Amino acid sequence: MATERHCCNSTFWLYIAIIVGLVAFAGMMSGLTLGLMSLELVDLEVLMKSGASKDQVHAAKIYPVVKNQHLLLCTLLICNAAAMEALPIFLDSLLPAWVAVLLSVTLILLFGEILPQAICSRYGLAVGATVAPFVRVLVWICFPISYPISKLLDLLLGKEHAALFCRAELKTLVGFYEKEAGKGGELTHDETTIITGALELTGKTAADAMTPISATFSVDVNAKLDLEMMNKILTKGHSRIPVYSGKAENIIGLILVKNLLTVRPEDEVPVRNITIR
Repeated sequence: MATERHCCNSTFWLYIAIIVGLVAFAGMMSGLTLGLMSLELVDLEVLMKSGASKDQVHAAKIYPVVKNQHLLLCTLLICNAAAMEALPIFLDSLLPAWVAVLLSVTLILLFGEILPQAICSRYGLAVGATVAPFVRVLVWICFPISYPISKLLDLLLGKEHAALFCRAELKTLVGFYEKEAGKGGELTHDETTIITGALELTGKTAADAMTPISATFSVDVNAKLDLEMMNKILTKGHSRIPVYSGKAENIIGLILVKNLLTVRPEDEVPVRNITIR
């Protein structure tokens, strides 16, 4: 009991070292549970292939450890529970029971939960890569207990937890990465428009991409390319102009605007004299 322990002897300091080690170990397990288990396998694969050089190295170290998620989860929780259960035993040997309970709860809450989880939630990739070899050792130590539990979880919940975005979710995600969204993204408005447009192609028909004839600028085959007509064509800014005969709906071809570079407006050349494709 606490009254039987003499302060500052070798046993006292040994118990203090064990208590500090248990708190640090429990904190590491708690932080890794949040940091490693929050990393999706798909996200790690993306980082390994196209992330920054440092992130690629970290992701490559973490991926083999996180690949079997249920086994890793069971290992971390078993180690965390063992450390937290052992802590009051050593504290009770140095302090009165009520002080031991109060101090145990305080140490676990502050240094075993809040601080480690705050760090690992922010730097989970770097921390996970650093302690990956140590986690491998823990997996093998806890394997006889954690493996059967992990297989049961695989059977009940399924082994794969990879969450892939659907098209609508991808469009929303791309929108977040636009510079104008103000979230630190690097994509310009034109780039996000192109990407979201490509994602919408599977649900579009040819009619959706067509411009109604009533809204199309076209010229009569019998019209003359005078100054007024040339100004209209240049103002529209199109590279190709439809040509109709009689009615606007009767499209017979189109002319390339670049072919009009050699046409003089004062000659009033008829459109029919220009190459119509």
